[in-house]
Amino acid sequence: MLSKDQRQKRIQDIIMRESVSTQADLVGLLRAEGIQVTQATVSRDINELRLVRLPIGKGRHRYALAQYGAHANVEEQLTRLFQNFVQDVDRGENLLVIRTAEGHASGVALLLDRWQRDDIVGTIAGEDTIFVVARTTTEGEALMEELNALMLG
Repeated sequence: MLSKDQRQKRIQDIIMRESVSTQADLVGLLRAEGIQVTQATVSRDINELRLVRLPIGKGRHRYALAQYGAHANVEEQLTRLFQNFVQDVDRGENLLVIRTAEGHASGVALLLDRWQRDDIVGTIAGEDTIFVVARTTTEGEALMEELNALMLG
């Protein structure tokens, strides 16, 4: 039997790799991993972990972590998302285009925004595409290389 901390860590891992839209979905995924929980327990865990439901288009939502701590933690989460959901990174001058699996652009863009990099002016996310504006063409080129490295791990 897992401790509360271990269970909540598993929930965070699941949220980062899966598109989970309901508490019932999360309960099912935990049970599939052999973790017996009730929906009430998952509801409390969601509140304690400060999970939020992000829109992913077409009236659908998914759970995501609301707050990320240190810069290194954001980069760790970005690496995981890039490896699991990003399909391509392309660039034209200082504008980068990131293609993701359907429904994952907003979650990746949220982390890019939380990365708080001086070389990123901002992001705009759609269903499966993110536009990232780099401050300069040179910074855009370096950022593209860095994002491709995240994708490869």
